[in-house]
Amino acid sequence: MRIPPGGAVNLVGWAVILPIMVAAGELGEPGLPSPHMLIPLLLGLVAAMTGLVRRPPPAVLNKGSQALLGVLMGTYLNVAALGQVAGSVAPLVVVTLMTLVICQGAAWAMVRFGGVDRATATLGMIAGGSAAAVASAGDLDADGRQVAFMQYLRLGFVVASTPLLLSVILPPQAGGASPPQEGSAWHLVTGPDQLKGLAVLGAVALFGVLIGPRLRLPSPAMMGAMLVSAVVTATGLAHGFAPDGMLRSLLFTMIGLDVGLRFSRHTVRRLRRILPVAAACTLAVSAACGALAWVVSAVTRIPFNDTYLATTPGGINAVLATASAAHANLPLISSVQSLRLFEMAFLAPLLIRVSLVRSGVDGQGKGRSRHCR
Repeated sequence: MRIPPGGAVNLVGWAVILPIMVAAGELGEPGLPSPHMLIPLLLGLVAAMTGLVRRPPPAVLNKGSQALLGVLMGTYLNVAALGQVAGSVAPLVVVTLMTLVICQGAAWAMVRFGGVDRATATLGMIAGGSAAAVASAGDLDADGRQVAFMQYLRLGFVVASTPLLLSVILPPQAGGASPPQEGSAWHLVTGPDQLKGLAVLGAVALFGVLIGPRLRLPSPAMMGAMLVSAVVTATGLAHGFAPDGMLRSLLFTMIGLDVGLRFSRHTVRRLRRILPVAAACTLAVSAACGALAWVVSAVTRIPFNDTYLATTPGGINAVLATASAAHANLPLISSVQSLRLFEMAFLAPLLIRVSLVRSGVDGQGKGRSRHCR
């Protein structure tokens, strides 16, 4: 991650811009889904359209944010929770694979009726890990702007509709629900020992960045860090090193802003054209996941609200917050959601490569996804 000549000045400029964007993201709490990604993305779009910012973020920041995101994703693997719900997870894991098939059907519809290339459609319609899908778009020759548009369209729909649906399904809770406890906003990692946690975080991220290309992983910085983080978490070698508080906000801000700055007037016009198809696919995927949750509930006798939250195609953080407020089965829901996160993160690049080979497109970056860049 060598900084090119003149890059130091660029880094200083971004060191000023990013805290401002983080503060803007705070204004969206708690009403908007993923405000620290969504608001910087929108502000970056405005800056790009008006010419206020003409340079993308430095590559060192982009790769660093991908590595930190990979570490965060890896820490979602909770072996203790998996052990508690081992008997119930098996059918739900099958459902997550079926969800992948449904998402592929939606991706085919986006290609067929929306004119979106295969890589972009696959990442845009994949359920779970919206931040990972957006962050890895460039490495997989997908259009990050369209991926972000489709991902946040689905995320917004799920976040808005899930509480309404649960209010119909669930009986009123006596005394109300207590919100999930969070650490201090000034914490940088989840553990109490901040210095130790930051040291482990840096070591895991660096090792992931180094090992990812050697293992020939797609999106090597993110996937390598996610793999190392998952191993460290699952084996109990270290805990409390996941990005948290201001660092986590800065991480999502960096990803959202990088995507927003890639927009142009032509891209915005194109997004308006694909909106009807994207909205229809979003509704279809959400309805299909709800139907699968109902089937699993009927077969396993698990309450429908638990199976719905475990299989809903929304962001894991938003789903877990909703599950906590609804007094749902958190071990079950977090286990299935984290397993799906891993499945989608590793299988999406493979599906993209297979689809490109079948369609005769060169996997080295010659696909149609560059037509609007």
